[in-house]
Amino acid sequence: MEHLQAEMDALRNEMLEMYNLVLSQVERAQTALIDTNLSVIKEIGSNEKLVNAKELQIDSRCETILALFTPVAVDLRFVLSALKININLERIGDIADNIARTMSHTKPGFDQELLEKVNAKGAFTMLLEMYKSLLQAFEKEDTLLARDILIRDEAIDSITEEAITITEEYTRSKPDSIGQIVPLISIMKMLERIGDHLKNIAEEIIFYAEARVLKHSSPK
Repeated sequence: MEHLQAEMDALRNEMLEMYNLVLSQVERAQTALIDTNLSVIKEIGSNEKLVNAKELQIDSRCETILALFTPVAVDLRFVLSALKININLERIGDIADNIARTMSHTKPGFDQELLEKVNAKGAFTMLLEMYKSLLQAFEKEDTLLARDILIRDEAIDSITEEAITITEEYTRSKPDSIGQIVPLISIMKMLERIGDHLKNIAEEIIFYAEARVLKHSSPK
């Protein structure tokens, strides 16, 4: 039991490292988009390798625990959830990297008026607040916080839907902006996918803490 507990503690610590590593990537992506910061764009690309390495480390830890210790009950649920959370975090990291890549090909960056109209900064701010709440939910096994994420994800979806309408109107008034519209819509959809991954993680926290499966059901 002591060896199992040591492995579980190590897994939890590695998960927290992954959470924080990916959080820094999303924060950099926000800076890249809003400030068109080229040095930050390069940092995101470099740190993507760290995210991938941490994902493999966590997968290996989970496999070791399952193979050698045969965990049961809440320990088993935590390991199974860790595997799924790990996948979602890595994909969020991928999205941050894709945003940086899109920015690197959009020169000289997006028009600030356009960014304000689609509420890009507001969407990023909301996602980062959700992410930090989710990290707290993970640390404290707070399923109320996790459930709140499921509700707040709907606001991100609304911003994305409105952004598409706004960009269509913006293109009609400024036809020369079409070169910015396509990559910006792509980025806004990426932000929506981050929200979807955060929702998936919230469901996994609820699963291991309460033994309750919420996938394909309405949160209660």
